[in-house]
Amino acid sequence: MVRRWSDLTEAQRRTFVAMGVVQVVFAGAAWTDLALRPREFVRGRKAWWALAILVNFAGPLAYFRWGRRT
Repeated sequence: MVRRWSDLTEAQRRTFVAMGVVQVVFAGAAWTDLALRPREFVRGRKAWWALAILVNFAGPLAYFRWGRRT
């Protein structure tokens, strides 16, 4: 079932926009951390993590959970 923006309720629109903002902020934080973190403190290749972060929510979450070394 294809829905149009105009078919959504106000609450659904707000939720959709809020989730988009959260995704952008989460990915931005992950990319910033990845860019500033020295290579020896990242598990695996930085280029692969940069691509993985593109995956909605799961990519940044995976990077923060498994990609960083302390």
